Amino acid sequence: MAHAIPAHTTATGTRTGTDPGAPRRTTPDVFGRKTHLLMKWAMPVVTALVYGYWVASVRRHGGPITGWNLLIGFLSVLAFALLYFAVRAVSRRLPREAHAALWGAFAGSALGFLYSGSGVAMFTCILASLLLAAAVTATLIYHYYTRRDATEADTRAAWEAREADKAHDARTAVREARTT
Repeated sequence: MAHAIPAHTTATGTRTGTDPGAPRRTTPDVFGRKTHLLMKWAMPVVTALVYGYWVASVRRHGGPITGWNLLIGFLSVLAFALLYFAVRAVSRRLPREAHAALWGAFAGSALGFLYSGSGVAMFTCILASLLLAAAVTATLIYHYYTRRDATEADTRAAWEAREADKAHDARTAVREARTT
């Protein structure tokens, strides 16, 4: 009876072994560049539209839709989208902790503005905003540290293995030179 021999490559040809010199295993990219570009711009815009509608409905307090209500909704969409794109552009240049803190501040501020329109006490709005900002910041710091450190550790291990191979090759070349 024939048995399959385990292969150390995936269907896409990337290596899966723990060998430090092997390329990292990555997930296949199902969507093309155009789809990624479209989603890069469409998701923030759709999120801003939902946020603006939510702000307008909270400010309405169950009453009729008015022109001022529509205006506050559209201005909220505009402010949210502009701030999102600004945070996304600036945060790429920041270190991990500042990157996470900036996104946490954005999320906390968005919630605080939304929650303040419901008419609750200001202390409650501030507390909810700070809790969300702290949760987002902590989650992103954890995410950035676990993902980046794993990548840096793999890179460091591969570099050390290459350096060890170079040193071994150099010692072997010296021994061969002495024997000849």
